[in-house]
Amino acid sequence: MASTISLILEPTKYPRTGPDIIFGKTKPFINKKRLKEYPKDYNPILEYWEQMQTGKTLVPKKVYQQYEEIVRWIKEGGYKEWFYSNERANHVIEFAENYCCHSKGKMAGKQVVLELWEKAYLASVYGFVDIEGNRKHQRVVLIVGKKNGKSLLDSIMGNYGLFADGEGGPEIYAVATKKDQAKIVWLEAKRMVNKSPTLKKRAKPLTHEIITEFNDGVFKPLASDKDSLDGLNVHVVIMDEWHQWKNGRALYDIMADGITAREQPLIVMTSTAGTIREDIFDEIYEEAEIQFNNMKLGNEVDDRTLFFIYELDKKEEWRDANNWIKANPGLGTIKKLRALQDKAKRVAENLRLLKNFVCKEFNIRETSSESWLTYEQLNNTAEFDIKKLKPRYCIAGLDLGATTDLTCATIIFRVPNDETLYVKQMYWLPADLFDKRIKEDKIPYDIWMDKGLLRVSEGNKVNYKDVTKWLLEVQNELDIYIYKIGYDSWSSTYLVDELQQNFGKSVTEAVIQGAKTFSSPMKRFASDLEAKKINYNNSPILKWNLSNAAIVTDRNDNIALVKTSKSKRRIDGVASLLDAFIVYENHYEEYINLI
Repeated sequence: MASTISLILEPTKYPRTGPDIIFGKTKPFINKKRLKEYPKDYNPILEYWEQMQTGKTLVPKKVYQQYEEIVRWIKEGGYKEWFYSNERANHVIEFAENYCCHSKGKMAGKQVVLELWEKAYLASVYGFVDIEGNRKHQRVVLIVGKKNGKSLLDSIMGNYGLFADGEGGPEIYAVATKKDQAKIVWLEAKRMVNKSPTLKKRAKPLTHEIITEFNDGVFKPLASDKDSLDGLNVHVVIMDEWHQWKNGRALYDIMADGITAREQPLIVMTSTAGTIREDIFDEIYEEAEIQFNNMKLGNEVDDRTLFFIYELDKKEEWRDANNWIKANPGLGTIKKLRALQDKAKRVAENLRLLKNFVCKEFNIRETSSESWLTYEQLNNTAEFDIKKLKPRYCIAGLDLGATTDLTCATIIFRVPNDETLYVKQMYWLPADLFDKRIKEDKIPYDIWMDKGLLRVSEGNKVNYKDVTKWLLEVQNELDIYIYKIGYDSWSSTYLVDELQQNFGKSVTEAVIQGAKTFSSPMKRFASDLEAKKINYNNSPILKWNLSNAAIVTDRNDNIALVKTSKSKRRIDGVASLLDAFIVYENHYEEYINLI
């Protein structure tokens, strides 16, 4: 096993440079006070982006996508009311490199010198402002392999909020579910203050807090005691290692509520991946994936949040050391390459160590699911006019949305002398939950309803009579005879009876949604989809469902569609389509003879 691991060279050491933040001006040299100053046109984001483009550095897909969006904002001259300010971005970088020192190891007492990825990160967070100078971004999520200096970055951002952010009465908090964890970042920040004559002159580092009298500021660690956390007026809150939090939603919500009174508050969330599932880490990660999916699909996104997720794109990438930098941007400088190489060799010889290794070092969450399709595989912009195609027979598939409130009905059809499989769908949401789903899912259900892709069903759940009504519309108004209807075998007896009354007993066919039934058809479906043999009329709601789809793989390499009630990602349209596709394959010869 060890022979399959290739070792990498030391990553490129990027040139580093660097004001008097509290008092300063920005000029491209070391000023008379012996302080680093960056040129006014210095932009670490564009420099980092160029290195991504030229192959000088390797980043995972999510980081690339986030920076692609940030660079677009810069090149287009801003985003909505916000624009990029080199001065504001460089200000925090110069603060770090002039007033912050390392406190541990061989670097103890030495000035911080930021790596390019760190400077780009800080510039992205602080550089976008409105005409009044208020920051655009109010939350940043950084997930990175351990030993890449995230606690140092947290401490810098905490101290910057306390000393140099121009905020009156700043309240800075490092929080965690346990006091010892909350104190890690705060203690690092306190040591920075003690090692900086300039900062220490303006602060009182006490046993449990740092006080700055010149601006009535305070920086303290807090654990999850609800009585002490309520009523805070937070300027910056730092949540470190929140992958360890159990029942962490309550703590997060309290701190998020505490920022509402500030003009430019900031929530800083940094962590590695962890093994605690279905808690705050998975919720935030899920939110990130929704954000990235919406970017791809051109939907509205949460424009006040940045997600920087350094991870391997695939679990198996750990075997090639050239990929390690994806999850460890500080590899070879901040993080020791040799130590990671030694760990990898031990894991290759004993794969029982793999789970913890890929989780901590490469941010691979230990779940049984993985993405089914890439965006390139699923994306098809082809459209069709069903009235011009005039199909005579179709096959339907139903997914009733019992766990997610979203219900979908699908028809698929072929026409003579055409290998294309055409797809038409309708979706339903309960009327009582419609506005809530738009807000929570951050998905434009209202726009899709206006386009005729989705309907509401009166009440707090979908009425299955609405599904039957749509299928009758297909048959009676479009003159398309429904040859077969595939439905989830767990569907209600009531629905099956109603379908049989309207379309005949021979028409309905139960589909078992498991690996044994789904595996082969799913693989063929994916192949046809990638080959653009499946035309779904460029439906944005189906495209979104496809992008959300995940699979589980058994020991025999059989795959099945993942569906979970706790996920905000909807895949009901995929399940409905696959029900139809499986029935289509089961009756392929008969169906083709009909058309």
